[in-house]
Amino acid sequence: MGKSGRVFLRGITSETYGLKEFRRRQLAAPRVRDDSVVVDDAKVAHSGDSAQSRTWWRIGPGDDPFLTQSLQVHFVELPPHSSNHGHGHQNEAAFYILQGAGYEIHDDQRYEWAKDDLVLVHTDSVHRHFNPYDQTARCLVIKAKSLWMYLGLIQQGRSGPVEDEDRFGPREDWGAIWTPGVDDRKKVVKPADTPWETTPLGRVRVLSSPRHTDVRTFSVDAFVLDIPAGSRSGKRWHMADEVLYVLSGEGYSLHWEVEAEIAERYYARVAKEPTRHEIKAGDTLYVPHNTVAQHFAADGSPLQLLSGQNRIFKHLGYDNVVYLENAPEYDDARTPADAEA
Repeated sequence: MGKSGRVFLRGITSETYGLKEFRRRQLAAPRVRDDSVVVDDAKVAHSGDSAQSRTWWRIGPGDDPFLTQSLQVHFVELPPHSSNHGHGHQNEAAFYILQGAGYEIHDDQRYEWAKDDLVLVHTDSVHRHFNPYDQTARCLVIKAKSLWMYLGLIQQGRSGPVEDEDRFGPREDWGAIWTPGVDDRKKVVKPADTPWETTPLGRVRVLSSPRHTDVRTFSVDAFVLDIPAGSRSGKRWHMADEVLYVLSGEGYSLHWEVEAEIAERYYARVAKEPTRHEIKAGDTLYVPHNTVAQHFAADGSPLQLLSGQNRIFKHLGYDNVVYLENAPEYDDARTPADAEA
């Protein structure tokens, strides 16, 4: 968090055209953060917390050392029989339920949720979170808030009347300017809605993506990756950065830096040696932009990861993933005909 207030959007300044020093510092920052890291305790410029609920941040644009602002990560905890304040903001938010159960009120509509659900707070939603049960509820929130801020979509606040109301005319339906049909999209994605698939990355359950047009999110793509004990994921290269939360298990992640050689065209040069990052349940792992990454489960400990990415990269011309090595489970499942194809 900034020294004089909350940082909503971070700037980039330099006295040179090249930004290699900025990139160098970003790559040098520790990529694994655990429960000991609280970069923002929500005491400044936050609207959601009540006297009972608690919010704390793991990754955000005001961090020092800085990782990313294409994604932000924080936690929300609701004790039994509690709720937070109703509030609204223009950015979307994706909530993965880590523990407990409860419900949301979004624009005066109720949505029930439970452990392992993905809950979507849509753009321009007045929302409030409730836990009417005897167990504490906790969720991980992933959002691309800085993207809205960069585009000037900065309206946010708690529920309340319009200031200087006499200056304005009668109420109009704000949703009239939304993408047609969004009201019919799914707000809560349950495990039963998303089957496991064997992919080059490994065993994956996709929660939100551009091909899941029935899910109401336009900014965050999310999936769960399950790696058997002693096994590994596919080795993949993509431009978007990524935040992974370790749902269970332990292991490590190897990252190969990709350097741009600017000659008669752009060429990618992959580092010969990776950096290694140890991970365990409850950690967040950051994979920087333009990085080759592969994840390994420890012997005797299956590893389950929740992945979040900012979808905007797919609209900027980077809608592809290169697999330099497939997960062994994917190769084992392929038939000879698949291999020839």
